[in-house]
Amino acid sequence: MKIRRIKKRRSRPKHLIRTAGWLLVLLGLLFVYSVKIEPNLLLVRHYQLQGEAAGTETIRLAQISDIQIGENYSMKQLQRVVKKIEKQQPDIILFTGDLFENYAVCGAEVEAEVTALLGRLEAPLGKYAVWGNRDYGGGAARAYRRILDKAGFELLCNSSAQITAAEGKQVLLCGLDDGLFGAPNDAQFPQQMDGFAYRILLLHEPDLAQRWVQSDFQLILAGHSHGGQVRLPFWAGLRTVLAEQYTRHFYTLNEETGQQLYVNTGLGTSHLPVRFGVVPEIAVFDITI
Repeated sequence: MKIRRIKKRRSRPKHLIRTAGWLLVLLGLLFVYSVKIEPNLLLVRHYQLQGEAAGTETIRLAQISDIQIGENYSMKQLQRVVKKIEKQQPDIILFTGDLFENYAVCGAEVEAEVTALLGRLEAPLGKYAVWGNRDYGGGAARAYRRILDKAGFELLCNSSAQITAAEGKQVLLCGLDDGLFGAPNDAQFPQQMDGFAYRILLLHEPDLAQRWVQSDFQLILAGHSHGGQVRLPFWAGLRTVLAEQYTRHFYTLNEETGQQLYVNTGLGTSHLPVRFGVVPEIAVFDITI
């Protein structure tokens, strides 16, 4: 009769503790990166676009969005943005809303410095902005107009600007009021757009772009979404009202006309002071007209 010896299973508490320790270290590093590092990074994205006619003139647009100055976005960060834009030498500078996170908290303290920094920006064909939802709340409405005016930005609110490029070609730039706290309306936009070499619509909340899919605009620029702010392989990021369908970068809205929407992922943060997989950006468009 053979007697089998039963092997005792060795417990591996040390391996489990070591694994758990490494996981905690990894989570700690990810937390530090998403709070301290990525929100302070700044990426310039370059795109080339073509107008309907085979022209030879190129105009350069620089778009920024959702700065959201506050406790989690400093003047030092805004200075870096201004320097980066200056290096791009844009013809036109566009801001698609949300200057302060909450103007009532610290806006008055930094208003003069913000105005001076935005005023430093130069663009020979103009600087333009539209309303964002946070530009209405927290006492920001009067300050927003005041800051933009002193900094040399034209605030487009259901209005338009006709820009003459170097070769005399006309670019149409239209801007809508905010979709959450304003009243976006295109009644005052030019009814005939055939004479323009390029047509651009500015708005804050990207999901509003669906209303203008059948319009003659070739490019729609928006912000608001922060690109989801946190993007993981199994999670597309945070969603916010009127930025649920379109969250980041290019979308073709009308296959027949080629109309495109670009959703800028913004500079600051909202609700949570974190970014992961969504580096703050400046979008630069070289458009041949």
